[in-house]
Amino acid sequence: MEQPEKRGSFPSSAMVLPLFTVACAVCAALLLFSSGPGARLHVWNFGTGFTMIKAAGYIGLGCAVVAVASGVVSVRGRHYKGVFVSLIALLLALVSFGIPLYWKVQAQSYPRIHDISTDLNNPPRFVAISTERRAGVRYGGIEVATQQMKAYPELKTVVLALSANEAYKTALLIARDLGWDIVAERPAEGIIEATDTTRWFGFKDDIAVRIVPAGDRSLLDIRSVSRVGISDLGTNAKRVRAFLAKIAPSRR
Repeated sequence: MEQPEKRGSFPSSAMVLPLFTVACAVCAALLLFSSGPGARLHVWNFGTGFTMIKAAGYIGLGCAVVAVASGVVSVRGRHYKGVFVSLIALLLALVSFGIPLYWKVQAQSYPRIHDISTDLNNPPRFVAISTERRAGVRYGGIEVATQQMKAYPELKTVVLALSANEAYKTALLIARDLGWDIVAERPAEGIIEATDTTRWFGFKDDIAVRIVPAGDRSLLDIRSVSRVGISDLGTNAKRVRAFLAKIAPSRR
């Protein structure tokens, strides 16, 4: 005679929804966390990487809803393994949804520019890097300058209490310390050209540092430009600030 199912027993069918949900959440997390490294390793291009992040967000949102429903069903049926698996799925789903959402909100808070300079009237020019980029590095003019002044008004030419020669040597040491790849050194002109690589997508951003003598002091300007994109999520401004903080730590 068939035995009736005991209350609190765990029929295998009760795990179908929790396991499906956690599998989808894992897929969303994999899409998110492989998007950048895959692009950096040239497995796919950055456009595909952005699409993966967007897909991870949507899948994560859907999984979060299903995970809540799965958890409620499991609680009502006293299927505690299902509750546990549903909670794991919910956490993964929230991470997969939350990170892209945070990035999107951050992107909207920054100006849609990717060329930052401490001298808006006469930005440091690229020579060696301009040749490598083929299309050159053109400044966006008043439109870019206006947005930068509104978003980053503190980024201006720095007066250093160093001779131009000493300032150049210090700037070069700092550039190397920050992990930049030095492309060109022209001490006679007071110019340093370098490239920095972003951590997540491996984007190449170009930097030009210009130092000119001013009596027994010197004037330093720095420019940082992304090679792709419209908005840089504040990356170039952060790079400029990091450099200036090292070469002029007392600067306000």
